Amino acid sequence: MLRKIIETIGTRYLVAFLNLILLVLNARALGIHGVGLIGLVLAAVNIVMMCNSVLSGNTIVYFMNRYPSFQVFIPAYLWTISMGALASCMMWICGLIPEGYGMHVYLLSLLLSLTAANARFLLGTDCIRKFNLTYTLQGGLLFVAVLILYYVFDVKTVDAYICGLYIANGTAWIISLLWVMPLLKRGTWNELPSLTWNMFLYGLWAGVDNLAEQFTSRINYFLLQRFSGVGSVGLFDAGTKVSESVWNISRSISFIVFGKVAQTEDANIQKRITIQLVWLTLLATTIVMLFVLLIPEFVFTSWLFGQEFSGIRKVIICLTPGVIALACNSIFSHFFIGSGRVRISTISSLLGLSVLLLTGSLLIPVSGVPGAALSGSAAYLSMLSFSIIQFCRITSTRVGELLPDKTDITSICRRIRNLVPRSGQS
Repeated sequence: MLRKIIETIGTRYLVAFLNLILLVLNARALGIHGVGLIGLVLAAVNIVMMCNSVLSGNTIVYFMNRYPSFQVFIPAYLWTISMGALASCMMWICGLIPEGYGMHVYLLSLLLSLTAANARFLLGTDCIRKFNLTYTLQGGLLFVAVLILYYVFDVKTVDAYICGLYIANGTAWIISLLWVMPLLKRGTWNELPSLTWNMFLYGLWAGVDNLAEQFTSRINYFLLQRFSGVGSVGLFDAGTKVSESVWNISRSISFIVFGKVAQTEDANIQKRITIQLVWLTLLATTIVMLFVLLIPEFVFTSWLFGQEFSGIRKVIICLTPGVIALACNSIFSHFFIGSGRVRISTISSLLGLSVLLLTGSLLIPVSGVPGAALSGSAAYLSMLSFSIIQFCRITSTRVGELLPDKTDITSICRRIRNLVPRSGQS
């Protein structure tokens, strides 16, 4: 298990490194306004994807272990195509999509959601390497495409970046679909209506959970645009992207947690796996975040993004407690979802969204970008506190049991030793 976690984290950080370079290139090629516009478009895409994930997200992995996979595949794809269109229209009507980018939001959310669905099928069949390769294709091809468009064809515009998104995600979708098709197991068609309904009931709570969490991490973009302008969104987006790179650790670990919890009914195994990996997540994210905090301001303003991004370090400092809290909460959340208690994860995310709306409305008009970062941290800390209380209640865990014991430490050390080839082995 630890080897899969390390491979997944390595993949995420490879893509995160490429995304950091892309952020630097965008900052220098497009300026703070262009970075802000891209941030708004991608925030809208992510929100539509959350609506799509009702049947095409973690719902896939949960039901693949209970029904023939081809039966799960059909409603997942059909839902994504139709719900993506409806969600995009609703966001356009509400004025949450930048003018002229409505169709791009729909098409990009469609490609990203279908690729994510394919990746979930690979995860559900334990094809972790292909699961990671799908993600690598998305990030790697985007980097190459944007580099060529900016510096070979000399097209340094927001539309050029969006074109790169189409190239990367379109290719990743086709290749991942070719990997998935041979793995699909056919079943009887008469089960499809009841399966679709069960997927909807499960996925509705998961979708509300994802949507609330996505709003919690991105609604500040729209509040900042309203009170401080697009330029403030660009500064906040840059600071957020640097800070959230730490989440590649928790996202990698949470995929493994979800898969393991969903595949077993043993409550003690589910509990021990969750506690072990929460502590692994806390340790790893704290160490990485400390390194990020040690980076001086001039590195960002003089070497990376430019003087327009002055104040980015303050954003990172204000986001740090929340970044670590949400990383740990992600593990608890995937325990709830994998064990069929998706409603608890949903309530946690809704609590975070409520706290964000309250604190954001108070802090952003007064403090601007730092206020947006502080309100995000407050929301994430409230989510983690609620999840810990619910985890202890459900699993009859005492607070002292949340601390790693000798068995946990020995288990992790043994897995680390197993990663190192013994003498005489190739």
